[in-house]
Amino acid sequence: MKALILAAGYGTRLYPLTKEYPKPLLPIAGRPIVEYIAEKLVKVKDLSEIVVVTNDKFYPHFLEWTNAFEKQCGSSQRIKVINDGTKTQQDRLGAIGDICFALEKEHIQEDIVVFGGDNLFEESVDDFVSFSLNKKPQVSIGIYDIGKKGLAQKYGVVQIDGDGKLVGFAEKPPEPQSSLIATCLYYIPEGKLRCFKEYTHDAQNEKDASGSFISWLSKKDAVYGFVFKKHWYDIGDPQVYQEADRIFATLKKERG
Repeated sequence: MKALILAAGYGTRLYPLTKEYPKPLLPIAGRPIVEYIAEKLVKVKDLSEIVVVTNDKFYPHFLEWTNAFEKQCGSSQRIKVINDGTKTQQDRLGAIGDICFALEKEHIQEDIVVFGGDNLFEESVDDFVSFSLNKKPQVSIGIYDIGKKGLAQKYGVVQIDGDGKLVGFAEKPPEPQSSLIATCLYYIPEGKLRCFKEYTHDAQNEKDASGSFISWLSKKDAVYGFVFKKHWYDIGDPQVYQEADRIFATLKKERG
């Protein structure tokens, strides 16, 4: 099993913070966002490697962070940073494009865990991985209950049955049917990796929003969702960033 951390965006909604600095490396309670992700992933059993996909502009930043993180945690799991070659917001590959890029460049032919580099979870991912392994050979995704349907309008809204199977998916609906939203956390078994090529083969399919891929896949095949209970943030704008920093700083203080 390998992990992909998607970190090739340009974070334009967080300018000027991210004009010359990558969003996943912004500090939350004194630590880079991506560090929370990596710390959880290095604890996952049978995970052989973490691949961070970034762009040409921020490639040096992630190399520097990777070296510091590996020394700090003494992890035996290798973290590899790869450069998708893009230099601007206009020529970015998008989330699905970067997944395809990583799969091809690294010749990946095993199960993968995909993590958005700006997704911040309080919980570990152990239960999610166990859930996903139990649902193989189907794809599983992380889901978060945002609490109110009105708050779900900015996200991909999902509906699941009693077994966790997705029975509905709508991207940013004006009238959400549930308060469950899709996060950028996916478990893709090796046998389903081909679905990315199938999806990108149709030029009309959205290459940037990974939720569009999940929506497309759920109409063709069974997809399962694991609901996270604790704090989760998609660090997309200054308000969310500030709230996440405040909450995680409070949690850090409470835990000593």
